[in-house]
Amino acid sequence: MSRGYFADISEIRKNAGKIAAASKVIIPEDAAVKFPDLAVESPDGRVLHLPLAAPPSQDVDHEAGDTMVPAASLVCLSFRASSQKMAESWSLPFLDAFGAAKNIHVYEVSFIDSWLLSSSPVRRVCLKVMRKSNNPNRHVVYAFGDHYDFRKKLQILNLLTGYICLVDRLGRIRWQGFGSATPEELSSLTDCTSILLDEK
Repeated sequence: MSRGYFADISEIRKNAGKIAAASKVIIPEDAAVKFPDLAVESPDGRVLHLPLAAPPSQDVDHEAGDTMVPAASLVCLSFRASSQKMAESWSLPFLDAFGAAKNIHVYEVSFIDSWLLSSSPVRRVCLKVMRKSNNPNRHVVYAFGDHYDFRKKLQILNLLTGYICLVDRLGRIRWQGFGSATPEELSSLTDCTSILLDEK
């Protein structure tokens, strides 16, 4: 699962970050894979464990720990600063479309793999100066440390592009996108999210 920077940049130059086509329709429940467990931290120091998921026997109004389980979560993964704008090309239009819904969350996850920045004292200082969000549905969070196992589970090779996952209330990936959003891809994402909101 490891490649060099030059291999990644060569691929990006060829496809502008579109390493694969985004889903056009929702991924069926029986074919959907679970989003891997991931611990993230918010700038205020809170630790969250993604995905926020309810046990199969619970409905969407139940809670996971102290946090309400959303009907759908858009999880945007950035492994390098260069892909944060790609993530926002999905998250901001998504929030425009569903911002009024209380059971929709957006998580913009930035991965920080530097051992120095991941060390406890430095990490606390970093979090204080990291970008934040004032939107209660938009969560800007950070994952510190080695992420090899996480990437392996999602078959992520290129670290210079963005990876977008629409996750249902049971923690399953029901739609995927890559790189920067196109109008057609945003339309399919909106349609698939509406389906999740209607699921019982």
